[in-house]
Amino acid sequence: MTGHEDLAERGRWALRGPRLPRELWPRAEDVLAGRVEPAPARHSATVAILRDHADHGLQVFLLRRVRSMAFAPGAYVFPGGAVDPRDGEATLAWSGPSPAEWGTAFDADETLARELVCAAVRETFEESLVLLAGPTAESVVGDTRGDGWEADRRALLDRSQSLGGFLDRRGLVLRSDLLRPWAHWITPAVEPKRYDTRFFVAAIPAGQRARDVSTEADQVAWVRPAEAAERDRTGEWLMLPPTVATLSELAEFETVADVLAAPREITPYEPATEIVNGEAYLVLPKDIERYYAAR
Repeated sequence: MTGHEDLAERGRWALRGPRLPRELWPRAEDVLAGRVEPAPARHSATVAILRDHADHGLQVFLLRRVRSMAFAPGAYVFPGGAVDPRDGEATLAWSGPSPAEWGTAFDADETLARELVCAAVRETFEESLVLLAGPTAESVVGDTRGDGWEADRRALLDRSQSLGGFLDRRGLVLRSDLLRPWAHWITPAVEPKRYDTRFFVAAIPAGQRARDVSTEADQVAWVRPAEAAERDRTGEWLMLPPTVATLSELAEFETVADVLAAPREITPYEPATEIVNGEAYLVLPKDIERYYAAR
């Protein structure tokens, strides 16, 4: 594809889509031409942590990735990361929807579904100290501040401890019922680092506080979803399309309870790439393009 007119005739939505960084243009051309194989996409999980604020209403927790990161440097993101091989440990104490039920929601086999839920809980704790687990199937940890919790977080981070080992030692049960499935995004084929990411939403448990504890982030914020999406639109904050789409969807709800009760049908999204006059643009799925329509 080489011209604006051709794109318009095809009804494709590329010119309003984000333009890829200039350093990716040669790779994009090579991948699209079949000269380079796309990188494999690693399974990962990310969680939009939510709270109801007395003055500001529904808010979501965001981290800004440090600029030294290889993937999405400087971007505001939800806590999350790649699946660890030990996330699938079957002996882990579990409460709530089964891995099979999560597999149905995310179109994944039972093993992968277990890994995704465990990765969501583990990464959220590693990056914010929010822990979706409790002493029983009906309770949840009330406070994760203190040296002991920080030592556990670091052990998870350096992989000297698995999530299952951490929960077992503390006598805790993973609360999968505190999570809800939200979306499924796959990094475009032209990117050198790619992730196959399932998005979850969850309310921050009562008594817990999200903190800036990640070495991968230099700023954090509790913010209304609509405000965060607007900051991306004006260029004040940098975000990837999946984050903008998720924030824009969350902005349609008034409370955390409304979000958690919303029915979701998960459709995998993998943005395409087109070259227009030598420049590489993302082509976003039709049903989320409205979130970029005013750009």
